[in-house]
Amino acid sequence: MELYGIDCFKCVSMNGANKACDDPFHNNYSAAILESPCMGGRKGRDGLFPATSCIKIAGYYDDTGETITVRGCALDSGTLTTDTEIIRMSHCGRFYYDDRYVHGCLQSCNDADACNGAPPPRGSSILWLILLAVIAAAATLQPSARWLPIVNGS
Repeated sequence: MELYGIDCFKCVSMNGANKACDDPFHNNYSAAILESPCMGGRKGRDGLFPATSCIKIAGYYDDTGETITVRGCALDSGTLTTDTEIIRMSHCGRFYYDDRYVHGCLQSCNDADACNGAPPPRGSSILWLILLAVIAAAATLQPSARWLPIVNGS
């Protein structure tokens, strides 16, 4: 029986104690922190199952200021609401983790093996693609005879 799942980095760093886990992340594909396939638990089920997404939590505890970085994996448990499934929606702000409040970001990805290694790109890829399409369209437009008097001030 062959298992299909995503490979993810799995590690924890508190206050920078595990430099291999912290950002900036230097992915050397170390077998020590890459789990292939990554296995995760499911709500209401015993055992581990092949994960469908990698996750990364990075932030600091509100009460002490300690920094925390967690890389791991998870799978959708099939509940109907997004707020109980951490892999369905990445977000930044305050959240409850390990019985304490954390200020930071919880990110999930499932587009490639080991996708929880690097920090996310700044800005949205879709917005960049739209901007490039608008620039390309504007570059191909030819000014009409009606535009010339306005541009020339006539």
